[in-house]
Amino acid sequence: MDPLQFLVPLGWLSAAGPVLPYAIFTLTIANLATRYLAHRRHVEQGSDGDSVEPYTPHVFTNVGLLLVSFLFVVESPVSGVIVSVLVITMLLADLFELEARNVEARNDMPIEAPKSAIAASVLVLVYASYYALFFLVEGFWNQFVVA
Repeated sequence: MDPLQFLVPLGWLSAAGPVLPYAIFTLTIANLATRYLAHRRHVEQGSDGDSVEPYTPHVFTNVGLLLVSFLFVVESPVSGVIVSVLVITMLLADLFELEARNVEARNDMPIEAPKSAIAASVLVLVYASYYALFFLVEGFWNQFVVA
């Protein structure tokens, strides 16, 4: 008996659980694409002297990635917590980078790329791709595992 079965209906999650690593991987790639588009928009907004506004599709991929990673915690606790910590780190880096872009726009400085958020996104991508695409390297990986 699962202790959460009375609080959270987990029947649907057992059916959707195997797809969650692929959803995280897809959302991470979408997040990197929207990060690039958001940076282009921030550069345009900063050159006009306006304050830098959050890019709505990027916010959507951030929130979606956070929710899917929390679902993954229920499905696979250890891997889910690792992904969730990486995603939360990425979100915090995004918040600080947005504020840094606002400071640059207010002071008429050139808008720089969000380096720490990009680094955090790459970490999420590396772990998500390892977990989602492990079947590609499974044969090679299992040669080094001592039974």
